[in-house]
Amino acid sequence: MTVVEVPQWRGSGSRTAERLREGARLLAGMVDAGRRVRVEVDDDLVVTASRVREAIARVGDGLVVTAGGDCGVELEPVAAAIKRHGDRLVVVWIDAHGDMNTPESSPSGAFHGMVLRALTGDGPAGLVPGDPLDPGRIVLAGVRDLDAPELAFVEERGIRWLTVADSGAALADAVADIRDDAVVYVHIDLDVLDPEVFASVGCPTPGGLRPDELLSLVSAVAGRFEVVGLGLMEYEAFGERDQGMLAGLVEALVEACLPR
Repeated sequence: MTVVEVPQWRGSGSRTAERLREGARLLAGMVDAGRRVRVEVDDDLVVTASRVREAIARVGDGLVVTAGGDCGVELEPVAAAIKRHGDRLVVVWIDAHGDMNTPESSPSGAFHGMVLRALTGDGPAGLVPGDPLDPGRIVLAGVRDLDAPELAFVEERGIRWLTVADSGAALADAVADIRDDAVVYVHIDLDVLDPEVFASVGCPTPGGLRPDELLSLVSAVAGRFEVVGLGLMEYEAFGERDQGMLAGLVEALVEACLPR
């Protein structure tokens, strides 16, 4: 297993986004990995993306855990998984937000709110993959805050969307409906958690998951499918707040994703 630390914060629209640098460091340290890679980030997101792409290309077999940073970090890890696994790959996007705006529709202009749409081939210049992701191979989970253009895209492209109330079994079934021999990339933005139990994020959104519910979702998917990548994003570290709970949760999430 390899952990790739990417302390990118320039893609975030949060006013406290610089805290993501320390968050990425702490998240990476919570993963008991045999190999560690830290990517030096640049103010230019295209430059940082190229460095992440090079780092991922040097990683061998085994689970890759990417510790961000803002959600824009996910561009290259997911793109690498698409290139490697083709139509077998299903992306499970566990996030309070859809991250499916375009540069034209985005209220903030922040790339972390565009990255999933960019992965489908519609994004800023230099920040789209060579092999775009078919929207039909996306499953949203825990998403509860979509802008109108994002909702239109979900409905137009028939993207599967599970609510906070849906079970892990329902999530695994949604993946199986796409491909029963799927491999899965699991993206987790920590703002999927309810801010009453975890508030160290830049865009807290009420009505989220409890830590045990998040773990149940991931465990259900990993129990039926091979997880080829895990992204842990958007931890705005501030002092010691939330660290103890998060450390235990990260350990359990990674353990759930390891091959049996």
